[in-house]
Amino acid sequence: MSTTTTPVTADAEPHIHCEDMVRIFSTEGVEVQALQGLNLRVDAGEMVALIGASGSGKSTLLTILSGLDTPTAGSVRVAGHDLLAMKRAERVQYQRHTVGFVWQQASSNLLPYLSAVENVCLPMAITGRAGRLERADQLLRVLDIEHCRDRTPAQMSGGEQQRAAIAVAIANSPTVILADEPTGELDEATSADVLEAMRSVNEELGITTLIVTHDPSVSEHVRRAVQMRDGRCSTEVLRRTETDEAGEESHIAEEFAVIDRVGRMQLPQDFMSTLGLRERVRLGLEPDHVRVSPATPAADAKAGAEAADSADDKDAAPNNQEDRK
Repeated sequence: MSTTTTPVTADAEPHIHCEDMVRIFSTEGVEVQALQGLNLRVDAGEMVALIGASGSGKSTLLTILSGLDTPTAGSVRVAGHDLLAMKRAERVQYQRHTVGFVWQQASSNLLPYLSAVENVCLPMAITGRAGRLERADQLLRVLDIEHCRDRTPAQMSGGEQQRAAIAVAIANSPTVILADEPTGELDEATSADVLEAMRSVNEELGITTLIVTHDPSVSEHVRRAVQMRDGRCSTEVLRRTETDEAGEESHIAEEFAVIDRVGRMQLPQDFMSTLGLRERVRLGLEPDHVRVSPATPAADAKAGAEAADSADDKDAAPNNQEDRK
Protein backbone atom coordinates (compact mmCIF):
# COMPACT_ATOMS: atom_id res chain seq x y z
CA MET A 1 0.00 0.00 0.00
CA SER A 2 1.38 3.44 -0.92
CA THR A 3 0.41 6.82 0.46
CA THR A 4 0.44 10.15 -1.37
CA THR A 5 1.42 12.96 0.98
CA THR A 6 3.31 16.23 0.92
CA PRO A 7 6.78 15.71 2.39
CA VAL A 8 7.63 18.01 5.28
CA THR A 9 11.08 18.50 6.73
CA ALA A 10 10.75 18.86 10.49
CA ASP A 11 13.89 20.97 10.80
CA ALA A 12 12.91 23.42 8.03
CA GLU A 13 11.55 26.76 9.16
CA PRO A 14 7.81 26.97 8.45
CA HIS A 15 6.55 29.73 6.19
CA ILE A 16 3.96 30.69 8.82
CA HIS A 17 4.76 30.13 12.49
CA CYS A 18 2.62 31.55 15.32
CA GLU A 19 3.43 30.70 18.93
CA ASP A 20 1.18 31.53 21.91
CA MET A 21 -0.20 34.51 20.00
CA VAL A 22 -2.55 36.82 21.89
CA ARG A 23 -4.44 39.85 20.55
CA ILE A 24 -6.43 41.99 22.96
CA PHE A 25 -8.60 44.90 21.82
CA SER A 26 -9.59 47.58 24.36
CA THR A 27 -12.59 49.82 23.78
CA GLU A 28 -14.00 52.16 26.42
CA GLY A 29 -12.52 50.15 29.25
CA VAL A 30 -13.71 46.81 27.88
CA GLU A 31 -11.10 44.25 26.81
CA VAL A 32 -11.83 41.61 24.17
CA GLN A 33 -9.41 38.73 23.54
CA ALA A 34 -9.62 37.97 19.83
CA LEU A 35 -6.70 35.53 19.96
CA GLN A 36 -6.04 33.46 23.07
CA GLY A 37 -2.66 31.77 22.84
CA LEU A 38 -2.97 30.67 19.21
CA ASN A 39 -0.39 28.25 17.78
CA LEU A 40 -0.20 27.60 14.05
CA ARG A 41 2.44 26.14 11.75
CA VAL A 42 2.19 26.13 7.94
CA ASP A 43 5.15 24.54 6.21
CA ALA A 44 6.66 25.61 2.90
CA GLY A 45 4.49 24.63 -0.06
CA GLU A 46 1.42 23.71 2.03
CA MET A 47 -2.10 24.79 1.14
CA VAL A 48 -4.11 25.10 4.35
CA ALA A 49 -7.69 26.16 5.02
CA LEU A 50 -8.35 27.97 8.30
CA ILE A 51 -12.04 27.57 9.08
CA GLY A 52 -13.96 29.37 11.79
CA ALA A 53 -17.28 31.02 12.57
CA SER A 54 -17.68 34.75 12.98
CA GLY A 55 -15.84 35.86 16.12
CA SER A 56 -13.44 32.91 16.17
CA GLY A 57 -10.43 35.19 15.57
CA LYS A 58 -9.59 34.18 12.00
CA SER A 59 -9.87 37.70 10.56
CA THR A 60 -7.67 39.07 13.35
CA LEU A 61 -5.06 36.44 12.55
CA LEU A 62 -5.14 37.30 8.85
CA THR A 63 -4.73 41.00 9.60
CA ILE A 64 -1.62 40.22 11.66
CA LEU A 65 -0.14 37.90 9.03
CA SER A 66 -0.67 40.57 6.37
CA GLY A 67 1.41 43.04 8.39
CA LEU A 68 -1.48 45.42 9.07
CA ASP A 69 -1.57 44.70 12.82
CA THR A 70 0.67 43.23 15.53
CA PRO A 71 -0.19 40.79 18.34
CA THR A 72 -0.38 41.85 21.97
CA ALA A 73 1.81 38.93 23.02
CA GLY A 74 3.45 35.85 21.55
CA SER A 75 5.49 35.55 18.38
CA VAL A 76 4.78 35.32 14.66
CA ARG A 77 7.14 34.73 11.74
CA VAL A 78 6.27 34.58 8.04
CA ALA A 79 8.85 33.39 5.51
CA GLY A 80 11.71 34.32 7.82
CA HIS A 81 10.31 37.74 8.79
CA ASP A 82 9.70 38.50 12.47
CA LEU A 83 6.49 40.52 12.22
CA LEU A 84 6.94 42.00 15.70
CA ALA A 85 10.42 43.34 14.95
CA MET A 86 9.79 44.77 11.47
CA LYS A 87 10.31 48.48 10.91
CA ARG A 88 8.12 50.50 8.55
CA ALA A 89 10.37 50.12 5.48
CA GLU A 90 10.72 46.36 5.94
CA ARG A 91 6.96 46.05 6.43
CA VAL A 92 6.34 47.77 3.08
CA GLN A 93 8.77 45.42 1.33
CA TYR A 94 7.19 42.46 3.12
CA GLN A 95 3.72 43.41 1.82
CA ARG A 96 5.00 43.97 -1.72
CA HIS A 97 7.21 40.92 -2.17
CA THR A 98 6.69 38.28 0.56
CA VAL A 99 2.89 38.01 0.78
CA GLY A 100 0.14 38.23 -1.79
CA PHE A 101 -3.50 38.96 -0.94
CA VAL A 102 -6.82 37.72 -2.28
CA TRP A 103 -9.82 39.37 -0.68
CA GLN A 104 -13.50 38.47 -0.84
CA GLN A 105 -14.74 41.57 -2.68
CA ALA A 106 -13.59 42.12 -6.26
CA SER A 107 -13.34 45.87 -5.53
CA SER A 108 -10.56 45.11 -3.05
CA ASN A 109 -8.59 43.04 -5.58
CA LEU A 110 -9.09 44.78 -8.93
CA LEU A 111 -9.31 48.39 -10.07
CA PRO A 112 -12.58 48.73 -12.02
CA TYR A 113 -11.19 50.99 -14.78
CA LEU A 114 -8.26 48.68 -15.66
CA SER A 115 -8.35 45.54 -17.79
CA ALA A 116 -7.32 42.18 -16.38
CA VAL A 117 -3.81 42.41 -17.86
CA GLU A 118 -3.42 45.98 -16.59
CA ASN A 119 -4.50 44.95 -13.10
CA VAL A 120 -1.91 42.16 -13.06
CA CYS A 121 0.79 44.55 -14.32
CA LEU A 122 0.03 47.16 -11.65
CA PRO A 123 1.76 45.55 -8.62
CA MET A 124 4.79 44.81 -10.79
CA ALA A 125 4.89 48.44 -11.94
CA ILE A 126 4.88 49.59 -8.30
CA THR A 127 7.90 47.39 -7.51
CA GLY A 128 9.68 48.21 -10.79
CA ARG A 129 9.72 44.63 -12.06
CA ALA A 130 10.83 44.14 -15.66
CA GLY A 131 8.98 42.04 -18.22
CA ARG A 132 5.62 42.93 -16.76
CA LEU A 133 3.46 42.29 -19.81
CA GLU A 134 4.97 38.89 -20.51
CA ARG A 135 4.58 37.89 -16.86
CA ALA A 136 0.95 39.05 -16.78
CA ASP A 137 0.06 37.12 -19.95
CA GLN A 138 1.74 34.02 -18.50
CA LEU A 139 -0.27 34.18 -15.28
CA LEU A 140 -3.55 34.73 -17.12
CA ARG A 141 -2.81 31.58 -19.13
CA VAL A 142 -1.92 29.59 -16.01
CA LEU A 143 -5.26 30.59 -14.48
CA ASP A 144 -7.14 29.87 -17.71
CA ILE A 145 -8.53 33.39 -18.17
CA GLU A 146 -6.44 34.62 -21.12
CA HIS A 147 -9.75 35.34 -22.85
CA CYS A 148 -10.37 38.04 -20.20
CA ARG A 149 -7.07 39.80 -20.94
CA ASP A 150 -8.60 43.06 -22.18
CA ARG A 151 -11.81 42.97 -20.14
CA THR A 152 -12.52 45.17 -17.15
CA PRO A 153 -13.88 43.56 -13.95
CA ALA A 154 -17.44 44.57 -14.89
CA GLN A 155 -17.09 42.50 -18.07
CA MET A 156 -16.01 39.37 -16.18
CA SER A 157 -17.96 36.83 -14.15
CA GLY A 158 -17.39 36.46 -10.41
CA GLY A 159 -15.19 33.41 -10.91
CA GLU A 160 -13.14 35.17 -13.59
CA GLN A 161 -12.68 38.16 -11.30
CA GLN A 162 -11.31 35.95 -8.52
CA ARG A 163 -8.96 34.17 -10.92
CA ALA A 164 -7.70 37.57 -12.03
CA ALA A 165 -7.32 38.49 -8.35
CA ILE A 166 -5.15 35.40 -7.84
CA ALA A 167 -2.98 36.50 -10.79
CA VAL A 168 -2.60 39.94 -9.19
CA ALA A 169 -1.68 38.33 -5.85
CA ILE A 170 1.13 36.24 -7.34
CA ALA A 171 2.40 38.84 -9.84
CA ASN A 172 5.49 39.68 -7.76
CA SER A 173 6.23 36.01 -6.98
CA PRO A 174 5.36 36.08 -3.26
CA THR A 175 6.35 33.31 -0.89
CA VAL A 176 2.91 33.17 0.77
CA ILE A 177 -0.64 33.86 -0.42
CA LEU A 178 -3.23 34.96 2.14
CA ALA A 179 -6.83 34.55 0.96
CA ASP A 180 -9.73 36.02 2.95
CA GLU A 181 -13.04 34.32 2.09
CA PRO A 182 -12.06 34.12 -1.63
CA THR A 183 -15.24 32.19 -2.47
CA GLY A 184 -17.61 34.01 -0.13
CA GLU A 185 -19.59 35.70 -2.92
CA LEU A 186 -19.60 32.80 -5.40
CA ASP A 187 -21.97 29.90 -6.02
CA GLU A 188 -20.93 26.36 -5.19
CA ALA A 189 -19.72 25.36 -8.67
CA THR A 190 -17.77 28.59 -9.22
CA SER A 191 -16.28 28.32 -5.72
CA ALA A 192 -14.97 24.86 -6.55
CA ASP A 193 -13.39 26.18 -9.75
CA VAL A 194 -11.64 29.04 -7.93
CA LEU A 195 -10.35 26.73 -5.19
CA GLU A 196 -9.01 24.31 -7.82
CA ALA A 197 -7.28 27.26 -9.50
CA MET A 198 -5.64 28.15 -6.18
CA ARG A 199 -4.57 24.54 -5.72
CA SER A 200 -3.03 24.51 -9.21
CA VAL A 201 -1.05 27.65 -8.40
CA ASN A 202 0.05 26.10 -5.10
CA GLU A 203 1.19 22.86 -6.76
CA GLU A 204 2.71 24.28 -9.94
CA LEU A 205 4.44 27.34 -8.47
CA GLY A 206 5.02 26.05 -4.92
CA ILE A 207 3.49 29.11 -3.25
CA THR A 208 2.44 28.49 0.35
CA THR A 209 -1.28 29.25 0.61
CA LEU A 210 -3.50 30.02 3.61
CA ILE A 211 -7.24 30.31 2.96
CA VAL A 212 -9.32 31.84 5.74
CA THR A 213 -13.02 31.05 5.50
CA HIS A 214 -16.21 30.22 7.38
CA ASP A 215 -17.22 27.61 4.79
CA PRO A 216 -16.45 24.02 5.92
CA SER A 217 -16.73 22.71 2.35
CA VAL A 218 -13.44 24.43 1.50
CA SER A 219 -11.69 21.69 3.50
CA GLU A 220 -12.52 19.21 0.73
CA HIS A 221 -10.13 21.03 -1.61
CA VAL A 222 -7.07 21.04 0.67
CA ARG A 223 -4.99 18.36 2.36
CA ARG A 224 -5.08 20.12 5.72
CA ALA A 225 -7.93 22.10 7.29
CA VAL A 226 -7.56 23.82 10.68
CA GLN A 227 -10.64 24.67 12.73
CA MET A 228 -10.51 27.86 14.83
CA ARG A 229 -12.67 28.38 17.91
CA ASP A 230 -12.49 31.01 20.65
CA GLY A 231 -9.24 32.51 19.39
CA ARG A 232 -7.31 29.22 19.17
CA CYS A 233 -6.82 26.36 16.74
CA SER A 234 -9.00 23.52 18.03
CA THR A 235 -8.93 20.64 15.53
CA GLU A 236 -7.34 19.68 12.23
CA VAL A 237 -8.54 17.46 9.41
CA LEU A 238 -5.78 15.81 7.36
CA ARG A 239 -6.64 14.27 4.00
CA ARG A 240 -4.57 11.76 2.07
CA THR A 241 -4.88 9.38 -0.85
CA GLU A 242 -3.89 5.73 -0.45
CA THR A 243 -3.42 3.17 -3.21
CA ASP A 244 -4.00 -0.50 -2.39
CA GLU A 245 -2.29 -3.49 -3.92
CA ALA A 246 -4.88 -3.66 -6.70
CA GLY A 247 -4.07 -0.08 -7.72
CA GLU A 248 -7.37 1.36 -6.49
CA GLU A 249 -7.27 4.76 -4.79
CA SER A 250 -9.16 5.71 -1.66
CA HIS A 251 -9.45 9.14 -0.08
CA ILE A 252 -9.07 9.25 3.70
CA ALA A 253 -9.82 12.14 6.06
CA GLU A 254 -8.81 12.01 9.73
CA GLU A 255 -9.67 14.53 12.44
CA PHE A 256 -7.14 15.42 15.14
CA ALA A 257 -7.36 17.62 18.23
CA VAL A 258 -4.71 20.33 18.50
CA ILE A 259 -2.77 20.25 21.77
CA ASP A 260 -0.53 23.12 22.84
CA ARG A 261 2.74 23.07 24.77
CA VAL A 262 1.06 23.02 28.18
CA GLY A 263 -1.40 20.25 27.28
CA ARG A 264 -4.51 22.31 26.49
CA MET A 265 -6.86 21.23 23.74
CA GLN A 266 -10.44 21.77 22.62
CA LEU A 267 -12.79 18.86 22.03
CA PRO A 268 -15.05 19.07 18.95
CA GLN A 269 -18.40 20.64 19.77
CA ASP A 270 -20.40 17.67 18.45
CA PHE A 271 -18.43 15.30 20.71
CA MET A 272 -19.28 17.44 23.72
CA SER A 273 -22.96 17.65 22.81
CA THR A 274 -23.32 13.93 22.12
CA LEU A 275 -21.68 12.85 25.40
CA GLY A 276 -23.00 15.70 27.51
CA LEU A 277 -19.51 16.97 28.39
CA ARG A 278 -19.53 20.29 30.25
CA GLU A 279 -17.66 22.14 32.98
CA ARG A 280 -15.38 19.22 33.83
CA VAL A 281 -14.68 15.68 32.63
CA ARG A 282 -13.14 12.56 34.10
CA LEU A 283 -9.70 11.59 32.74
CA GLY A 284 -8.09 8.18 32.72
CA LEU A 285 -4.62 7.23 31.54
CA GLU A 286 -4.73 3.99 29.57
CA PRO A 287 -1.70 2.12 28.20
CA ASP A 288 -2.06 3.66 24.75
CA HIS A 289 -4.55 6.51 25.07
CA VAL A 290 -6.22 9.02 27.40
CA ARG A 291 -9.84 8.30 28.31
CA VAL A 292 -12.24 11.26 28.57
CA SER A 293 -15.68 10.60 30.05
CA PRO A 294 -18.51 12.65 31.60
CA ALA A 295 -18.05 13.50 35.28
CA THR A 296 -21.52 12.26 36.32
CA PRO A 297 -22.71 9.72 38.93
CA ALA A 298 -23.73 7.33 36.13
CA ALA A 299 -20.32 7.59 34.54
CA ASP A 300 -18.66 7.07 37.92
CA ALA A 301 -20.73 3.90 38.48
CA LYS A 302 -19.84 2.59 35.02
CA ALA A 303 -16.13 3.33 35.58
CA GLY A 304 -16.30 1.55 38.94
CA ALA A 305 -17.98 -1.50 37.42
CA GLU A 306 -15.37 -1.66 34.66
CA ALA A 307 -12.58 -1.43 37.23
CA ALA A 308 -14.16 -4.23 39.30
CA ASP A 309 -14.51 -6.45 36.23
CA SER A 310 -10.90 -5.80 35.34
CA ALA A 311 -9.81 -6.75 38.87
CA ASP A 312 -11.89 -9.95 38.75
CA ASP A 313 -10.30 -10.89 35.43
CA LYS A 314 -6.84 -10.44 36.90
CA ASP A 315 -7.74 -12.59 39.93
CA ALA A 316 -9.13 -15.32 37.70
CA ALA A 317 -6.08 -15.36 35.42
CA PRO A 318 -3.43 -18.07 36.11
CA ASN A 319 -0.60 -16.56 38.10
CA ASN A 320 1.87 -19.44 38.15
CA GLN A 321 2.97 -22.34 36.02
CA GLU A 322 1.06 -24.92 38.12
CA ASP A 323 -2.23 -23.02 37.59
CA ARG A 324 -1.65 -22.82 33.86
CA LYS A 325 -1.31 -26.60 33.77
